[in-house]
Amino acid sequence: MSTIVILERPRTKLINQPFQVAKRLIDVALILALMPVVIPLLAVVAIAIKIDSPGPVLFKQKRIGKGGQLFEIYKLRTMRQNFDKSEHQRFMKEYIRGQAFENKEDGGQLVYKPAIENQITKIGHILRKTSIDELPQIFNILRGEMSFVGPRPNVLWEVEAYSDWHKERLEVKPGITGLAQVKGRSGISFDRLVKYDLEYVRTQSV
Repeated sequence: MSTIVILERPRTKLINQPFQVAKRLIDVALILALMPVVIPLLAVVAIAIKIDSPGPVLFKQKRIGKGGQLFEIYKLRTMRQNFDKSEHQRFMKEYIRGQAFENKEDGGQLVYKPAIENQITKIGHILRKTSIDELPQIFNILRGEMSFVGPRPNVLWEVEAYSDWHKERLEVKPGITGLAQVKGRSGISFDRLVKYDLEYVRTQSV
């Protein structure tokens, strides 16, 4: 893994160190407890992915972590190979800047979602709905790059679209899930998502 600082570091707070140590111990303990279930599950899902569509089982991508550092995140592949990502990137930049179009679905619920549904594989829909595609990130947690709970990490071109106040979410380790995912997931604006993330960030500095 390379931990290259690729943007000006966000303002660093004095983080509650006992909280950080306890959180790390809990992360490792959870991984050890979950391994007997997760490893066989990953093996079964890997076979399903290979049967469902051509391409690798794992999807690897550079993301921005704590302090603006670069790391490689692991996910189970849910998308088809070699599709045009330009529309998705345009949507995400607009979403971060508050310009994204709101869609209505699932009984009229508002969601922010780009039109890439046809690029998601059959097994990918199941993996995304259940969040099983995120399970390989337990290895990012073991490496100290992520935690179970924290702001979801973005790629560089998404971070470049941040407003200044958004960067405060980079002051802690990113997570597999966070307050924003529990509160709204795809049904909230990026500004609202960041506000939920900052609630979590600020609990670590008191």
